[in-house]
Amino acid sequence: EVQLVESGGGLVQAGGSLRLSCAASGFSFDDYAIGWFRQAPGKEREGVSCISSSGGSTYYADSVKGRFTISGDNAKNTVYLQMNSLRPEDTAAYYCAADLLNVCTGDYSDYSVWGQGTLVTVSS
Repeated sequence: EVQLVESGGGLVQAGGSLRLSCAASGFSFDDYAIGWFRQAPGKEREGVSCISSSGGSTYYADSVKGRFTISGDNAKNTVYLQMNSLRPEDTAAYYCAADLLNVCTGDYSDYSVWGQGTLVTVSS
């Protein structure tokens, strides 16, 4: 079974923090780049962040630079997204995905395995 499962979403006030987790099973996290994407109703899916399997390459969308931090725990086969200084415009369903070519891009078409998402709601 190849699977990604997100957790950690919830409701927070503007300025607050959340940490999302993406747990992989059925394959080794060491071999793939893991990206975070988000999608709000009526909007296109956008890349938020990505980390390569080695941890040597990372990507952040301009909208989250300085506020979000991506990290990985290879022993737990888990990638985290620490989200600080949250804004109402961060409200969306957040998805993690695996790039089996380990390229680490912000293009969702490069990712072939997806989780089911976790909802983040930031109140004003």
